[in-house]
Amino acid sequence: MLRIGIVGLSQVGKTTLFQILTRAHAPAHGAGRTESHVGIVRVPDARLDRLAEMFHPPKTVHATIEYLDTPGSIIDLTRAGVQSQSLRELNALAHVVRAFESETVAGEGAVNPARDIEDVELELILSDLAVVEKRVERLEKDVKKQKNAALEKELQVLKLCKSSLEKQIPLRDASLSAEDERVIRGFTFLSLKPMLYVLNLGEKDVGRANAAEQFAQQAGLKHRPHTAVAAICGKVEAELAELEESEAAEFLASYGLEESAIFRLIHASYQLLGLISFFTLGDDECRAWTIRAGTSALEAAGEIHTDLQRGFIRAEVVKVEDLLAAGSFAEARTRAQLRLEGKDYIVRR
Repeated sequence: MLRIGIVGLSQVGKTTLFQILTRAHAPAHGAGRTESHVGIVRVPDARLDRLAEMFHPPKTVHATIEYLDTPGSIIDLTRAGVQSQSLRELNALAHVVRAFESETVAGEGAVNPARDIEDVELELILSDLAVVEKRVERLEKDVKKQKNAALEKELQVLKLCKSSLEKQIPLRDASLSAEDERVIRGFTFLSLKPMLYVLNLGEKDVGRANAAEQFAQQAGLKHRPHTAVAAICGKVEAELAELEESEAAEFLASYGLEESAIFRLIHASYQLLGLISFFTLGDDECRAWTIRAGTSALEAAGEIHTDLQRGFIRAEVVKVEDLLAAGSFAEARTRAQLRLEGKDYIVRR
């Protein structure tokens, strides 16, 4: 399952975002909270909903994301050492950045998202640098004692990491090859994790559809690798989460919006990690499965079940849009839209 950690400084709206995503109603507990909250969120997909309406399976199963709401400031977490281990086990980080005025928020006063991003990024870099320096010191002693190609390669890559970190460059921005990343995968470096910046807007800015794009451009985040930016208004989204579907649509319209920002945030997470969904449809259920873009049919079969992967020869596939337009598998077959594909077929979104 995809696991994303919601991080940031204190009182920026992390727990509000978590509660909106998970529809949780537990109290936030404020800055004194020491435990993390974990919630499973269904990935909205209109295509899956339309398939369910068409075929009426007994069960419809959406893809899911597990969100971890970290307590307090991420700076305190990384300095705590042991607690930061939970962050290292995540697939990505969602950094909530304050872009709203608040008299209750402690800190340096004026709203400054770029400064807050820099402060948190520096903390991730320092945390990784401490790990790298310790390991490099050990490796330098080991390679002097014995010639070992694997250790020498690891030392080479870690020295490259050390050089980037000392320049305050996060590892996701460093010039690391796929092979380099494979060598250091076990360290689960925090500054290497894909980062989704979630700009938490004030209510007066809720209608700014281009807020994320504009901020990404201004803050130099637009073309950085493994980085994405989304914008929400936590206050408005929290109110929206309490409404029935018909009321929610009317509420959104009053702000000039067509959909909740939460949908965009979840899909931004998928795009950041290069993920897509494919669907299986049978007599018992209609289900969405999460895979990386570029996954073969053989690998996709393994996501469903290892036995299916072992015995896989070919699969019958059809584009979702074609199936929905045809109205049935029989009609899609008549239109020659249902195809048999082999092991090397690349699954499409």
